[in-house]
Amino acid sequence: MNLPSASQLPNHYRKVIFIGTGLVCLTPFISSPMALVLGFTLASLGWVPTQWNIVALTKKLLSYSIIGLGFGINLDAAIAASTHNFGLIVGSILFTLILGVLLSRALKFDPITGHLIASGTAICGGSAIAAVAPAINARNDQAATALACVFVLNSIALFLFPVLGHLFNMSQYDFGVWSAIAIHDTSSVVGAASAYGDEALTTATTIKLARALWIIPIALVSAMLFGGDKRKLNLPYFIGFYCLAIAIAHALPQFHSLYEGLFTASKHTLVLCLFLIGSGITVQKMRASGAKPLILGLMLWAAIGVTSLVYILYFNQ
Repeated sequence: MNLPSASQLPNHYRKVIFIGTGLVCLTPFISSPMALVLGFTLASLGWVPTQWNIVALTKKLLSYSIIGLGFGINLDAAIAASTHNFGLIVGSILFTLILGVLLSRALKFDPITGHLIASGTAICGGSAIAAVAPAINARNDQAATALACVFVLNSIALFLFPVLGHLFNMSQYDFGVWSAIAIHDTSSVVGAASAYGDEALTTATTIKLARALWIIPIALVSAMLFGGDKRKLNLPYFIGFYCLAIAIAHALPQFHSLYEGLFTASKHTLVLCLFLIGSGITVQKMRASGAKPLILGLMLWAAIGVTSLVYILYFNQ
């Protein structure tokens, strides 16, 4: 039986299917990778409603979900994880950005797009690209190319990393550190880590958002290097609210049961976010980005993924 195309399926049916699938993603039966695949499937079939601003909705839901996760993070553990891995965080960011410049030159690739891809790989994927792009006066097509590259690699990471973590028999803590360092977007970091375990999730979220704080200095330095406008910075303010949630949970421990409920709800909402992210990815968009951006992104990703894995397994003890 042939499935109806987007042109054959009435719009109200598309809305019902899309909403129904999204609600299913809020249940415990759908994992993060499954949600991404469901979204990608609906997008490829053309069954995603076009009237809704799904990108804006995803951004808001993701921000709220990450803030909610903050209520499940232990303050002392968060400080310990961030300080213990400070050298790895800073070193990996500088390594990726410098390597991005060298590879862009070697590939004779557009330096602005190359810097956006390197920034997304070095810090936190789409959020870093969105922050750096206006600061260096990047065109919309340059930012879109970098975002498409990062989203494709994010999708792969969501499936690949938990498998590799089990293959290398990584502990929950080590996997949380590795996923925070080597996966681009916070959404995919959380998705991969939650599939590995709760300790991996809390570790990964803490380190990833400590890493995301580097958006501010990197965007400022980028503006100076590329002659951009330092006033055009698009900063992810949810990071501050995430830190506030951790502080509230630490200062008012008597509401522990409420915090547990918020943490659980946030994990389910993040699965829904991955469904929404998947609904924005199509084969056509992947092809439109071309080979060279993906080659650059893949080389950077492989470099930071392998080097950070070796460091975590053998030196970060």
